[in-house]
Amino acid sequence: MPVISITNLTKKFNGFTAVDGISLEINEGEVFGLLGPNGAGKTTTISMLATILPPTSGTATLCGHDCATATDEVRKCIGIVFQDQSLDDELTGRENMDMHGRLYGMRDELRKNRMNELLKLVELEQFADKQIKTYSGGMKRRLEIARGLMHHPKILFLDEPTIGLDPQTRRKLWDYIKAVNRDERITIILTTHYMDEADELCDRIAIVDKGKIIALDTPEGHKKSLGGDVASVECSEPEKFAALLGKAKLAKKANVAEGGKVIATVENGGEAVPKIMALAEKNGIAVKSVLVKQPNLEDVFLHYTGREIRDEEAGEKDRMKGAMRMHGRR
Repeated sequence: MPVISITNLTKKFNGFTAVDGISLEINEGEVFGLLGPNGAGKTTTISMLATILPPTSGTATLCGHDCATATDEVRKCIGIVFQDQSLDDELTGRENMDMHGRLYGMRDELRKNRMNELLKLVELEQFADKQIKTYSGGMKRRLEIARGLMHHPKILFLDEPTIGLDPQTRRKLWDYIKAVNRDERITIILTTHYMDEADELCDRIAIVDKGKIIALDTPEGHKKSLGGDVASVECSEPEKFAALLGKAKLAKKANVAEGGKVIATVENGGEAVPKIMALAEKNGIAVKSVLVKQPNLEDVFLHYTGREIRDEEAGEKDRMKGAMRMHGRR
């Protein structure tokens, strides 16, 4: 059953289209990923769904409430963990959570019990009465997730939840996110530009680029959509060789990735390698290496866009902050 329904959702900033007609439904209890580079429109989409920004056009409903006209009702049913840290460093972990509960009008006993329950969930009980400025980055992220769950939301937004964390801490945080989804029976909307994160956590993934959803499927469905293996070829004339692979019908699609390697989708990697080598030799192209593997989400993104995930020159967050300042003056 859909808990979020989005139809032609669009957001423009001074003529720039950050979100371009997105339509989708997200089911109750799902971990849904918005995967794409910085600047793709992920944070702007989350901000419209969370009623932080009004849409330029289109509609979105959460828990049956319209994001544009029923903002109070929407906010009661959501929790959000922002990309930028938003805890009060001078307060303790418990005090940060207590303040959040008070803002949502939670009764004293309910608030106390909920704090203890969530601090246990994210394994911060022994640090609850220490100031936030003594916490590590991973501990702050865990507390922000716990704080976002204080008022029993039906939907939790996690905007780039592991950005800036070391690999070990990232993986530990993934365990907490899985536990939250399982134990709280909550729908989670996750934005990320980490392929492994989306693959590990999400039931379905929308690949987003330049404000549009360019592919929507399960992680395995995305990989299977390529219809074969991926060959990575390091050679002397990558642009020429990519074109030759397509012309010879040895590859369903061939692109030149950053660093100059040719990334080609082939039906059967084992059979394709000798044919790739023969084609290169015939055309006087020197091959330094050929690597064949099963596709991952990075390969899927490259297949659909012709390039790897990268940061946009213009920051999406900067455009969004400017828009929020303008919206606040109205």
